[in-house]
Amino acid sequence: MSRLSFLVPALAVLSLAACQQAAPQAEAKTNATAATALSDADLLARGEYITRIAGCNDCHTPGYAETGGQVPKAQWLVGSPLGWHGPWGTTYPANLRLKVQDMDEAKWMDYSANLHTRPPMPDFAVRTLTEADRRGVYRFIRSLGPAGQPAHTYLPPDQKPEPPYVDWVLPPPPAAKAPPAG
Repeated sequence: MSRLSFLVPALAVLSLAACQQAAPQAEAKTNATAATALSDADLLARGEYITRIAGCNDCHTPGYAETGGQVPKAQWLVGSPLGWHGPWGTTYPANLRLKVQDMDEAKWMDYSANLHTRPPMPDFAVRTLTEADRRGVYRFIRSLGPAGQPAHTYLPPDQKPEPPYVDWVLPPPPAAKAPPAG
């Protein structure tokens, strides 16, 4: 087997593990209050930090995971042609640099607070970020400027994607339990 056949599943697992929830709700509220006093420079730095450590680049930056993060910042967050194929269909990492160009900060704050996407995007992790952290991520992505091409279009479950893609073969859901008698 080639190195790539081992690398892609390993990257998928690492990407999902890196995108776990940021903090419990009580801690998130405390962080939000403390972060409201952050300067613009602090918000920008915080946004870059979150983008770097939360796994955003793992999917949204081509070659990032494969090179151990050694992709120039000028190439970050432009989306990826690697599809994620499973029972939901096939999704592709969005070009976040183009996506935020169509949003002002208020629209981003609403969008990211209510984000619901298809797998494997861990939208729950984005929704869990504090307001200050989401604002920082927005400002950082905006600071990079527009670059790249729009992401490939979602494919429904009955359409097979062109390579490259990761094929998620999932076990069947557990059988429903019968309600208790009574």
